[in-house]
Amino acid sequence: MPLSPDDITQLYRLHARRLATFLVRRTHDPEVAMDLVAETFAIAIRDRRRFNGRNEDAGAWLFGIARNLLRHWYRDGSVERRALTRLGMQRPVLTDTDVERLLALTGSDDARARVAAQMASLPEEQRAAVELRVVEERSYDEVAIALGISAQAARARVSRGLRALAAVLEHDPELST
Repeated sequence: MPLSPDDITQLYRLHARRLATFLVRRTHDPEVAMDLVAETFAIAIRDRRRFNGRNEDAGAWLFGIARNLLRHWYRDGSVERRALTRLGMQRPVLTDTDVERLLALTGSDDARARVAAQMASLPEEQRAAVELRVVEERSYDEVAIALGISAQAARARVSRGLRALAAVLEHDPELST
């Protein structure tokens, strides 16, 4: 059944905070997260007549939209502002207090500290490979050149390092939400 404007308002009240938390934890940038929340609701408003589920399914629908936008942001490194522009909305400016509140709400500072500690505990060769590949976003060929190893060895080191980090994520409920 299509969603009414009142349904969208109710969805915002029910899910905006959870969406913001979800997105801050994944982007580590409150302003980007708020852009993605705004874009999620802009798309929900645009597509509300095409929604054909029940109202209780609408939250999952919203999170699906947010995941797709997040995937797009990861791929392109930017958030499209088309829907905001179409709706005549301006990007909200977050104050330092807003940013601190969002980071505290999501526990991002604690999570970063735990991931940093795990990174520091990796063997030097894995840590260097992960930093070059993930943090500096270099290609495997560039990682190989920087470390003086083959591209295949670079892939293996990055893979082992990421598996070790993933093991921490799996056992830490605050990092895996």
